[in-house]
Amino acid sequence: MSDSEARQLTAKEVRSSILRCFETQRPAFLWGPPGIGKSDLVQGICNEMGGYMIDLRLGQMEPTDIRGIPFYNKDIGKMDWAPPIDLPDEELAAQYPVVVLFLDEMNSAPPSVLASAYQLILNRGMGKYKLPDNVVMIAAGNRDSDKGVSFRMPTPLANRFVHFEQKVDFESWFEWAIENKIHKDVVGYLQFAKQDLYDFNPKSSSRAFATPRSWTFVSQLIDDDHLDAKTVTDLVAGTVGEGLALKFVAHRKVAGKMPNPADILTGKVKTLDINEISAMFSLTVSMCYELKDAVDNKLPNDEFHKMADYFFRYMMDNFETELVILGAKIALTTYNLPILPTKLKNFDEFHKKYGRYIINASD
Repeated sequence: MSDSEARQLTAKEVRSSILRCFETQRPAFLWGPPGIGKSDLVQGICNEMGGYMIDLRLGQMEPTDIRGIPFYNKDIGKMDWAPPIDLPDEELAAQYPVVVLFLDEMNSAPPSVLASAYQLILNRGMGKYKLPDNVVMIAAGNRDSDKGVSFRMPTPLANRFVHFEQKVDFESWFEWAIENKIHKDVVGYLQFAKQDLYDFNPKSSSRAFATPRSWTFVSQLIDDDHLDAKTVTDLVAGTVGEGLALKFVAHRKVAGKMPNPADILTGKVKTLDINEISAMFSLTVSMCYELKDAVDNKLPNDEFHKMADYFFRYMMDNFETELVILGAKIALTTYNLPILPTKLKNFDEFHKKYGRYIINASD
């Protein structure tokens, strides 16, 4: 089956299917273009299960890294095998409900490495080494059409996997970005310009291009208020490309003029003079981050609810419906903040105006 014929799934859809594969100990293979978050997805599933993930980059390994090496065992007078230290043993497996063996870059591995991996996947072990019972396996790789270094996977090996192809999906990325506190300017800009989340073209000669992974790099690189404007532009251009960098820097310049979210949530600022929509997205996200920090830092309940009250009041007075719904959805659904309606003076008005929209957005 060619890449164009593959059924493409969002991160949410892939997640439920991978969970089922783990439950039945069926090895899964996750295909997709570079930088869309395949590794992050697997790590997230593992974390939710309370497990431990072993990430083996097969494209960078030798056959002995999988098979182990022979040695003379003087106790038995025969050649024996020393298994690789990277593979899980019973002692490690006993510490976790599940151990995820992640065979990344699998179709980038040379045939000799694939041959060693084949035995591990087929028999759940090699020689005297056996995978512990609570170990599950998943592999990942880029598609042939992505023009990366790859080898055609042998048909018998491919037939041992349940195959999924992950596609870029903004809503899945947005939820992940909010949960992981990706920089407010990155989230705000991409909420406004969703098409700029991913612009990878395998036929392009550009070294830098936009992917969920490269936008995460941008988030990390710009998280310093002391960087000068030129350095920021150079960093962003070197990560997602020149064109997107100019657009993003222009957005950030306006977003930097927005009110301090802490001043809004303490009632010091009640109006908004700038109506640039992408900057308003950034402001909405930053207010939600502030509320989440208040909960994480165990702010007294009454003080937290004062902040929440100012949050809803400010959105109702200054934002269009789309932004009000976005802010409320992040606070109430994504973060599940402990907001009690009875402690909010503005909640009845908010619910009357926007309650039905929030319910529909959460479905």
